[in-house]
Amino acid sequence: MRRFRKTLTTAALTALLVGSTTGWASARGESPPGGPLPGTAAWLADDSLGRALPDPTTATPTEVAAFFAGLTDAQRQRLVENHPAVVGNLDGAPVRLRYAANAPAGDQVLAYDPRGRGLIARVAGDLENATHVSVIVPGSDIDLSTSGRTARWAADLQEEAGDDTAVIAWAGYITPSGIGPDLATGRLAEAGAARLTRFTDGLHAAGLPDPALFCHSYGSVVCGLAAPDTDAGDIVVMGSPGMRADDVTALDTDAHVWAATSEDDWIDHVPHVEILGLGHGADPTSPDFGATVLSADDVPAHDAYFSPGTSTLTAFAAIADGDL
Repeated sequence: MRRFRKTLTTAALTALLVGSTTGWASARGESPPGGPLPGTAAWLADDSLGRALPDPTTATPTEVAAFFAGLTDAQRQRLVENHPAVVGNLDGAPVRLRYAANAPAGDQVLAYDPRGRGLIARVAGDLENATHVSVIVPGSDIDLSTSGRTARWAADLQEEAGDDTAVIAWAGYITPSGIGPDLATGRLAEAGAARLTRFTDGLHAAGLPDPALFCHSYGSVVCGLAAPDTDAGDIVVMGSPGMRADDVTALDTDAHVWAATSEDDWIDHVPHVEILGLGHGADPTSPDFGATVLSADDVPAHDAYFSPGTSTLTAFAAIADGDL
């Protein structure tokens, strides 16, 4: 009976957390941008090279990389000039070309999609020549207009890790917005995991090192679902509501899994359960989960794990640089 009451209490608390004015079951939630990127039709119709260009929706990053490897510099540049929206988001394309295609969105922008709330990936450091690469996967309420916070985290991590490390602030999926059904279900995380997997496959196809993933809050749900299909060497979760897995073994990954949660983080009071698809499962910092737990005693808030001077940023930098 006591266990039953605890389950009911946990379910009620979780439902309260994610409830909306119309009820979580009936809410429609966020939707990823639909259809191919703008400019795809013109890209596919371009016969200037005397051969078909790779279909952005079906070509693998490896196929994309092989295609660009067979072009001259002049041909690559012409594609950038004529089809920037496609080249700038084409996983597997050379980093320098993606930067050039996305130049109107800023310096060292690796992906840019202004539709809807918008998606963007910014790079801190010298990605083309980096010995180590990290990707920060943010949680809820991050989009094109709020991605500066993730970019600051990337800059702080890169500075702490050193010149041989590049860090990508990957606001590359539709995150939950506000408190509602998307925050407690895996719908957006599933779509995000597919995008993250393709993105990291693109890094590999472009000849870059296997990345370390740093996954904050709902981003850790994305990383948990992507874990079996990425080639990440490390997966670090912080302020995690769960990874939709009972333990590290269930993640089905060869990556080293790390976890940190501060006692001053509100997520520490959220029930770690999954009931009828609601909630994200076990606490990654619990002993039974099997992750390597990092100290977060000096982290003052949910969004402060990358703050300069914290023990977590120091540990993250050591992981990013391959020293831990």
